[in-house]
Amino acid sequence: MKIITLHKNEKSWIKKAVAGDPRACRTIYENYASKMLSVCRQYIRDLQFAEDAMVSGFTKVFQNLGSFEHRGSFEGWVRRIMVRECISFLRKRQFVVFDDEVYEAQYAEAKTSSGIWEDDIQQQIDALPQGYKMVFLLYAVEGYKHHEIADMLKISEGTSKSQLFKARKMLQEGLKLKGISSSSKFGGS
Repeated sequence: MKIITLHKNEKSWIKKAVAGDPRACRTIYENYASKMLSVCRQYIRDLQFAEDAMVSGFTKVFQNLGSFEHRGSFEGWVRRIMVRECISFLRKRQFVVFDDEVYEAQYAEAKTSSGIWEDDIQQQIDALPQGYKMVFLLYAVEGYKHHEIADMLKISEGTSKSQLFKARKMLQEGLKLKGISSSSKFGGS
């Protein structure tokens, strides 16, 4: 019963926010901000930059709220906007590199990190060169296909596949060095 009620409330919030009700906008923001910050943080290592991307993403959410067609989940729609905003944020700041030049410094940094298992995984993901990281997250976490990733990042489909392969290999090697089993395939193709 609560699921139906929440779904109806969500539709009501959206309708009111489209009409310009600031309380409805605040409610939407408060209900999704922590999840969306987590999404942005996966793509952007620095928390302040991740927050900036999230705020910018929510601006786009509210600007385009009238175009939400209630076909899929609202959270999924917001999440897609956040992912695209993170990609745009990184591209504007030229943090995206699709080669191996930054591998050594970032990877060496991750080798010295310690913490609980989830932190180790996040540290290993953060240590990936930005291009590898974006392809890995888009494929393994967001579930995009290689042709979609190629379109989003303006790279070839082959580059997307190569970046994913290299990212998986680096993650498995990094976790092995930390003594953590990498039995998961990190988003197998």
